[in-house]
Amino acid sequence: MAKEIKFSLVFRDMWQSAGKYVPRVDQLMKAAPVIVKMGCFDRVETNGGGFEQVNLLYGENPNQAVRKWTKPFHEAGIQTHMLDRGLNGIRMRPVPVDVRKLFYKVKHAQGTDITRTFCGLNDPDNIIPSIGYAHEAGMISQCCLCITSSPLHTVEYYTNLAYKLIEAGADEICLKDMAGIGRPVSLGKITKNIKDKYPQITIQYHSHAGPGFSMASILEVCENGCDFVDVGMEPLSWGTGHADILAVQAMLKDAGFKVKEVNMEAYMELRTIIQEMMDEWLGYYIPNRNRYMNSLLIAPGLPGGMMGSLMTDLADNLESLNKYKEKHGQPKMTQDQLMVKLFNEVAYVWPKMGYPCLVTPFSQYVKNAALMNVMQMEKGKERWSLIADDIWNMMLGKSGKLPGPLAPELVELAKEQGREFFTGNPQAEYPDQLDEFREEMKKNGWDCGQDDEELFELAMHPEQYRAYRSGKAKADFEADLAKRKAEKNSAKGGAMTFPQTVVVDVNGQKYQVVIGANDGSAAAAATQSAAPAVAGAAGEGTPLESPLEGKFYLRKNANDPAVNVGDAVKKGQTVCYVEAMKTFNAIAADRDGVITEICFKTGDSVSEDDVLMKIK
Repeated sequence: MAKEIKFSLVFRDMWQSAGKYVPRVDQLMKAAPVIVKMGCFDRVETNGGGFEQVNLLYGENPNQAVRKWTKPFHEAGIQTHMLDRGLNGIRMRPVPVDVRKLFYKVKHAQGTDITRTFCGLNDPDNIIPSIGYAHEAGMISQCCLCITSSPLHTVEYYTNLAYKLIEAGADEICLKDMAGIGRPVSLGKITKNIKDKYPQITIQYHSHAGPGFSMASILEVCENGCDFVDVGMEPLSWGTGHADILAVQAMLKDAGFKVKEVNMEAYMELRTIIQEMMDEWLGYYIPNRNRYMNSLLIAPGLPGGMMGSLMTDLADNLESLNKYKEKHGQPKMTQDQLMVKLFNEVAYVWPKMGYPCLVTPFSQYVKNAALMNVMQMEKGKERWSLIADDIWNMMLGKSGKLPGPLAPELVELAKEQGREFFTGNPQAEYPDQLDEFREEMKKNGWDCGQDDEELFELAMHPEQYRAYRSGKAKADFEADLAKRKAEKNSAKGGAMTFPQTVVVDVNGQKYQVVIGANDGSAAAAATQSAAPAVAGAAGEGTPLESPLEGKFYLRKNANDPAVNVGDAVKKGQTVCYVEAMKTFNAIAADRDGVITEICFKTGDSVSEDDVLMKIK
């Protein structure tokens, strides 16, 4: 009897792999019944990871989105699954135990069946607690092998990891080939080894299409016992996304597997709906390059889910770098030149940083370290001269055990900076916080929500949730979207003049927003004019400039102390942060003195060389 292979539509990851945002809840509700009507899916990926943060970023409640989005699939008998970053929950930084437990309780209550837990270090100590939390909440625990290719990441390595997770209680195993660089034959051997020892264990394969291995890998794992395959669909399949359901279904059917038929009328209907979503607004955040496959991705091994934001990061940093080059009489660099330099630097720094698997958040850490190195070296500075605290924490062992050793030069740099290595349980470094956040909800008059889901959002994403509740997130998003639309019209030959002022309505509150010129200069000026000094009048003193572009924060965590105007500070003391590419970069005082002016408010955008504060 032919073995049946079942399909899971990774609808959330399709969008994240292409660009920055996912559809609004009204758009999701339009797509859901058509996905059901396609008749070929037994599972749909509905939430997790970046999904809920980007809901907040454009001003939509993620809890309402998940409840409404999962309901039609449950009614149709289709299972829903979500991503869980283990120690990091669904954010970029470690999460306290009480918040992690509430996470599972809330998501199960909202309609999520399966939690797909992974750790970019493949540290079982970070994954195994989630098995218990999932079971306590009534969820299926699917644990991941984060697939990459290195001298350390062998068939034996992954086989033994799978055995350990299954023996710890995992219900299912996912081969999470997040960069699509797993080699087909090796993936087949890993699958066979698991099935030979644990034939009852369900195996699901997830791969991005970017480097070009995915179709061969899908066939290989299915030939060796895989049960579920993650797929995408046009117009968001292939490229940095996933293989298309039509191609995978036809390939497996020809190979003799039992597979469900695809309702082509529904496929074309959903394809049209996706394109309409892109045309309306989501396409403004999807770089064209992400729609192409590229075998240059084999060497750096960057994940498809990160490529959605990578090209945007490159464009922003290229603009900053070329401003520097122009100022110093140097020839400008193209995006292709910067991309190749970045890919080469990722391949260089990855083994030196201990071979963390390139998946969130560690893919961002390695990529950010590499990009900062490129930027600094292009400006005549030394490699490793700007490393964010989150990146240091990973290298010091505060996120779990690195797969490989840290390079001697980084060990020495840590010692020079007085940083201590950590060998304990990372979870112990993050005490429970729910009571603090519950008190904040009460103080602000915010309802904790059904099943404490609003409390969960604040605890998991404090800064994003506060910006959502204040209306700032939606105002910022609407302004950015208006700017992108204006720039596109200008590129088409429309007569556009800058700066322009648009009125944005957020929950009945109207905001005037200035849209800057294409070179960003007017936008930067508008940002500074909209963010007066905290002290009121301009202070005297030496400017402390931002070394990179990003968002300004006075503190990284809610309970951290923040400096104020009038505070005395010491040279080398952290006085603020610039969040860029999902990591917080500590900005230290460059002299002893007193803060006379703070030039930006928390969450404001800053450009490289902007004056963050003045110290006298």
